[in-house]
Amino acid sequence: MQEKLRTLHHGACPHDCPDTCAMVFEVEDGRLVKVRGNREHPVTRGGLCVKLNDYEKRHYHPDRLLYPMRRAGAKGSRQFERITWDAALDEITSKWQAIIAKHGPQAIVPNSYLGHQGLVHGLNGGDAFFNRLGATVMERTFCGEGSATAWLMTHGPSAGLDPESFVHSKFIIIWACNSVSTNLHHWHFVKEAKKRGAKIVVIDSYASRTAKAADWHIAPQPGTDGALAMAMMHTIISENLVDQDYVTQYTEGFEELADRAAQRSPAWAAEITGVPAETIRQLAREYATTKPSAIRIGIALERHRGGGQTIRAVCCLPSLTGAWRDVGGGIMGMTFWEHPYKFDAICRADWIPQGTRVVNNLRLGRMLTDEPPAGPPIKSMMCWNTNPVTQAPESEKVIEGLLRDDLFFVCAEHFITDTAAYADILLPAAMGAEMEDIIIAWGHNYLTYTEKCIDPPGEALSNREIFRRLAAQMGFTDEEFAWSDRECLARFIDWDSPMCKGISLDLLRATGYQRLNVGDPNIRAPHRDGKFPTPSGKCEFKSSIAAGGNFVAAPFRQMYEQFQGGEFVDPLPDYLPPRESPATNSELAKRYPLSMISPKSHAFLNSCYANTGQKIKTQGAQFVLLSAIDAGSRDIRDGDVVTVFNDRGSFEGDARVTDDVNPGSIVTTVGYWAQFNRATVNNISSAEFADLGHAPSFSDNLVEVRKRLKLPCNHKGDTERRIRK
Repeated sequence: MQEKLRTLHHGACPHDCPDTCAMVFEVEDGRLVKVRGNREHPVTRGGLCVKLNDYEKRHYHPDRLLYPMRRAGAKGSRQFERITWDAALDEITSKWQAIIAKHGPQAIVPNSYLGHQGLVHGLNGGDAFFNRLGATVMERTFCGEGSATAWLMTHGPSAGLDPESFVHSKFIIIWACNSVSTNLHHWHFVKEAKKRGAKIVVIDSYASRTAKAADWHIAPQPGTDGALAMAMMHTIISENLVDQDYVTQYTEGFEELADRAAQRSPAWAAEITGVPAETIRQLAREYATTKPSAIRIGIALERHRGGGQTIRAVCCLPSLTGAWRDVGGGIMGMTFWEHPYKFDAICRADWIPQGTRVVNNLRLGRMLTDEPPAGPPIKSMMCWNTNPVTQAPESEKVIEGLLRDDLFFVCAEHFITDTAAYADILLPAAMGAEMEDIIIAWGHNYLTYTEKCIDPPGEALSNREIFRRLAAQMGFTDEEFAWSDRECLARFIDWDSPMCKGISLDLLRATGYQRLNVGDPNIRAPHRDGKFPTPSGKCEFKSSIAAGGNFVAAPFRQMYEQFQGGEFVDPLPDYLPPRESPATNSELAKRYPLSMISPKSHAFLNSCYANTGQKIKTQGAQFVLLSAIDAGSRDIRDGDVVTVFNDRGSFEGDARVTDDVNPGSIVTTVGYWAQFNRATVNNISSAEFADLGHAPSFSDNLVEVRKRLKLPCNHKGDTERRIRK
C-alpha cells in the first residue's frame, strides 16, 4: 500500500489575539490533517492555546456553511435554501442598486471585525469596496481604541516595551489582562522572569487564571483602576520615589500632574476601589524601587466610562519612575504602532465621498431600531468577520433590528451563527488554511505569513474573492479589485520601511515569519533617552494633542476627526468613575445592585469555537460567578440556574459561588452563542462609549441576579421570545 504524501506549509493563527501564533499546516491528499505550532518562532515557540490546538477540525466541522443560501423562512428561523453564486451575487447587487437609486449609497452599511486578522482578508478587507460604493462608514471600536487613544496621547506611536524583554524584568504588573487565557505566549516570558527572581503582580477585578498564578493579586472594584493608578502616583511623588532626572529631561507636564496627584491619596482611593490604602502604598513603593519594572496592560482596562483616563494614568507611571531606562522596563500595550502596514492602500479612505456619515458598531442595535442615524435610512447591511448578536452590546436591540422586514441583510460566514440566522443571503467564507495572508500582530514584533495550502470545501470563497466578485458585478473596474492575494501583500506592507530592512515578501513566504527591525529585545530600551514620537518628543503627562478633541486611534483616524469632530478631553490623567456603580448611581443600584464584568473566555476566541463540542466541554456551561455573601442573600446555591438582568435585557447561567469575586461584583465570560443558551451576557451590556476613542463600556453595568424567574414586567423581552415572534 502506497504511503500518503504529507506536505508541510507555513501558517498563522488568524484570530483576534495578540499572540499571532506561527503554525505548521500538515496536508495529505489536499486535506488539512494536522496543525501544530512552529517551534522555531521565538515568541510562540511551537505552543498553541486550547482554542487552536485542533484547528484542522474547525475546517471540517459538520455544520460548516458550504454553499450560498437564501432565506426560506422567517428571519431568525434558520431556514435557508441553497442557491448558486451567480444567483446570490445577482440578488445582492440588484437589491443594492435599487436601494441606491431610491435612498443613495449611504443606506448601505458594512459591518466587520477581527474574526480574521489578516491584512488581505481581515477587518479592513471590504473597506475599499464599500468606500468605492459610497456606503456609510462603520467606525469599529469594539476593543483597543480607547487604549490606543490614551497611549498616543502619552507616548505617541511607539511600540513600547518589547514583550520579549520581559525576561529581564524584576517587578511585573499585569493589569487587566488574563494572560494565561488570552495572551499565553507572553506569559512564558513572564514565567521566565519569575524564575530569575521577578515578582508578578496581577491587578484584576476577579481571580482569573493569571491572577491565581501570580505572587500577588490586587482586586479593585470594577471601573476603579484609575483611582488606584492615581493613588500610586500620589505615593511615588509624595515619597520622593520619582526619577527626577528622567522626568526633567524626557517628560512634559510634571508640575500639573503632581498638583493633581496630590489630591488623590491612597486613603481616597481605598474608599473607591476597596483596596486598602497600605496595599496601594506598598504596590507603589515596590514598583518604583524595583528595577527593571514592567507593566503589561490589557484591553479590558478601557471597558468602562473612565477607561481612557485610566490607561493615561497607568501609562504615566514608567516615566515617573524612570523605568524606561532599563532593558525590561517600561510598559507594553499593543505593539503594532511601528509595524509597516499600509492601511491607506488597504482601506482606500480617499474614495470616501466628502460628507459621508459615520456610524459606530457598538451602537448597531440603536441605529437599526430606535436611534437611526441622521441621513438616509439604513436599508441594507453586510456582515463578515463578526457576530454582533453575541458580541455587540444591547444585543436584544441588535436582534430587533435584524428582524426588520425592510432590512436586506447579507452575511459571509463559516457557520449559521446567532447573527447569520437573520440573513437574507448567506455567503460561505473560507478559513485560515484556505487563504494566503499576512496576519497582523499586536502582541509581538514579527510579520507572520500564512499559506493557502488547501482549497475551501464546497463553494466557499475567501473574503477578498467575495469582494472581487461583488465589485465586478457592480461594474467597478479599479485595478485594486483585480489584484490577487499575493499582489495585495506586495502593496499592503511598506517593504521599503527601515523596519523591513532585509525582509521581503519572498523571504517571508520561505520562512513563515520575520522579526521586524525594532532592535534586539535583550539590549533594547526604546525610551532610555526619551525620544517619544509625540509632538514634544517627550512622554506627555499633559497631552498636547488633547486640545484636538476625542478621536479614534485607528487607520481611519484623520478621516474620523474630519467627520466626527471632537469633544473636550482633559489633557491630564485622572480618575473618572463608572456610569453604573452603587457609588455613582445610587437610584439605579436600588434595582440593580451588582456590578457585572464580562472578560474573554478561556476556550472560545470571542464567539469563535463556541459551537464546537470539545471547546464547549473545556469552557463549561455559561456560568455566573458570585460571592457567597451575594448568593446567600438571594438564596442561590452553587449550580442553581440564575437569571441576570437589567433594563437592557437578561441572560441565564449556572451559578458558581466562589471567593474569586468580591461581594458586589459578578462575572461571566463572553462568547457563548444564544442558540445554545438562554441569551448571552451582552444582552445586559450598555452601548454607551467610554471617555476616549469611542471605546466600549462592557464592564460598566449594574445588574441583579435571581434564581431562574419570570422576567420583570418592564423588561423588553428575551431573545427566544423575539425569535419565536
